[in-house]
Amino acid sequence: MKSILVTGGAGFIGSNFVHYVVNNFPEISITVLDKLTYAGNEQNLKGLPEDRVQLVVGDIADKEEVDKLAQEVDAIVHYAAESHNDNSLIDPFPFVQTNLIGTYVLIEAARKYNLRYHHVSTDEVYGDLPLREDLPGGGEGEGEKFTAETAYNPSSPYSSTKAGSDLLVKAWVRSFGLKATLSNCSNNYGPYQHIEKFIPRQITNVLSGISPKLYGEGKNVRDWIHTEDHSSAVWTILTKGRIGETYLIGSDGEKNNKEVLELILELMGQPKDAYEHVKDRPGHDLRYAIDASKLYDELDWKPEFTDFKDGLEETINWYRKNHDWWKAQKNQVEAKYAESGQ
Repeated sequence: MKSILVTGGAGFIGSNFVHYVVNNFPEISITVLDKLTYAGNEQNLKGLPEDRVQLVVGDIADKEEVDKLAQEVDAIVHYAAESHNDNSLIDPFPFVQTNLIGTYVLIEAARKYNLRYHHVSTDEVYGDLPLREDLPGGGEGEGEKFTAETAYNPSSPYSSTKAGSDLLVKAWVRSFGLKATLSNCSNNYGPYQHIEKFIPRQITNVLSGISPKLYGEGKNVRDWIHTEDHSSAVWTILTKGRIGETYLIGSDGEKNNKEVLELILELMGQPKDAYEHVKDRPGHDLRYAIDASKLYDELDWKPEFTDFKDGLEETINWYRKNHDWWKAQKNQVEAKYAESGQ
């Protein structure tokens, strides 16, 4: 591979992947295709070498644009997605358009030009798991985790359209010989994440003098992974993964929302109870947990950010240092949450 097309490469996880490849693989040139919706930001690619990274503003559902770009690369790494659960509950159609139609356009282009294709997805396609306290024996032991064999059971328009996109890729591998791999990752955190998301919202609330917010009782558990580790895992799968296989990406980072929020407050010098409870999200999944042993054992991958507290502190410092990146959006984001009582 000498050149790759990264869809959604100006968004949070996609832009971190672009930075990762630029910093570690100087022989690779990258074309970023991004619609630059509210979640995409050209500033996320600021400072990257223009001779290696080209930004094309466009829609993955645009067949002509995708076909033109696909002819010029060796592989497609597909990050682009509508991904905010709350937004999908308000207006599902953009999720259908981007996550299903967009994926279809991309895999057809990859098939036409015989490209290597990697599909980035989420653990939310599997639904949720019982909380540890609800397990037999009062939550002792590991508890159930998602694996590549877990049946799909999505809960929202977002996760259902991502599940549909995964199934399209799997079908194209079987029916047409698409040279594809898939990955389903747990919740990411790190720099460049839009402030509508849980961790950056609470960080920027504190920095703005606004009380942080906790959905319900905050018992919902997420399996957190630093976005740098997600990037290295995707690159490992792209270069070493077996065609047709699904790899789950995680780093054993289970924390409930209350624990995460209290740790943010502690690291930012605030009382651990200095937050407000707000109404819970409809259909809020209880627990996600990833079994990434296949990725560890088969592809010899391992995460570097294994201390969540250290990774979270680094993330807080990034938002402290980059007020200009998020400040202009803050009032609008909080006003939108206020409308729904959150």
